[in-house]
Amino acid sequence: MAAGAAAGAWVLVFSLWGAVVGDRNVTARIGKPLVLNCRGAPKKPPQQLEWKLNTGRTEAWKVLSPQGGPWDSVARVLPNGSLPLPAVGVQDEGAFRAPAKQTRSTYQVRVYQIPGKPEIVDPASELMAGVPNKVGTGLAKGGYPAGTLNWHLDGKPLIPDGKGVSVQEETRRHPETGLFTLQSELMVTPARGGAPHPTFSCSFSPGLPRRQALHTTPIQLSVWEPVPLEVQLVVEPEGGTVAPGGTVTLTCETPAQSSLQIHWIKDGVPLPLTPNPVLLLSEVRPQDQGTYSCVATHPSHGPQESRAVSVHIIETEEGPTAGSLEGQGLGTVALALGILGGLGMAALLIGAIIWQRQRRQGEERKTPENQEEEEEEREELNQSEEPEAAEGSAAGP
Repeated sequence: MAAGAAAGAWVLVFSLWGAVVGDRNVTARIGKPLVLNCRGAPKKPPQQLEWKLNTGRTEAWKVLSPQGGPWDSVARVLPNGSLPLPAVGVQDEGAFRAPAKQTRSTYQVRVYQIPGKPEIVDPASELMAGVPNKVGTGLAKGGYPAGTLNWHLDGKPLIPDGKGVSVQEETRRHPETGLFTLQSELMVTPARGGAPHPTFSCSFSPGLPRRQALHTTPIQLSVWEPVPLEVQLVVEPEGGTVAPGGTVTLTCETPAQSSLQIHWIKDGVPLPLTPNPVLLLSEVRPQDQGTYSCVATHPSHGPQESRAVSVHIIETEEGPTAGSLEGQGLGTVALALGILGGLGMAALLIGAIIWQRQRRQGEERKTPENQEEEEEEREELNQSEEPEAAEGSAAGP
């Protein structure tokens, strides 16, 4: 409280009377008067009381004398050698060299402007564990120099790590006043099982010595852990095997939620297709082969990916369709039966020819044998008739 009261009194003095300084480093608030004194100046004639300055209003060192000049509306050298600046601006930052030879002082003037109390705009209402969430955007307007915005979690500095905590900053400068507007957007990924009610705040540091940081009003958010989505991928025909030119249907089955968006991935690369739970691969070609999966995205759950399935093509010699495959199988069977039938007929024909040959040869062999048998039979008959005749003659008278 004492420091705040002292700062308020100091600002009041600047506002009403300006600042009369003799130090080499000078800090003044934008829009307030400032007086630079020149010690030893009365010993000089008034026409020799010249200040040299190099600020944002000049391109190099310029001379400002009591006789006036282009700075009459901004500053004029007083007869006592002092240089009053009615309202300090960003353009007045720079070096002022006093005319007194005894001092040879060069004053470095810096200006500042404390912005209004920073605030958090567009704060989140709640956070979800395990996924990135936007906490809010810290905003500080009308400060000079730019300063910095810093985030805090439960009163402790929050350091961006690019993983669970990230900050996107933007700095804009007003083209006329030169004042800065700072913007800092905070993204966090709460850990599962972490604090259920974290408190966030943002602070603005002016970047000037002995200037305290300004803090926003803290916000307390709730963290909830969603139930993971169950995403299943069904492929038809089963196994994902199809003939060239066939059709494969991939269906991403998820809980019935209208806000779900289904995207498809092939070989680890997202496919540039409109979100759809069904992926139809008609007239499958070799380039359609690969590994497919689907990703279901919900605003409150984040993305959930299904298991991967593979699509393969069966290599065939003829027609690509199922009907042609069946016809090809029947043709093959008919061809085989024809070949077997031809072989059977050839075998029968050959067998008949061989049998006829063997029969002829048998008959040719059988004819002389029969002649020999007949002669033998005749001889036997003759021999049997001779004893009978002898017996008959012996039994005569």
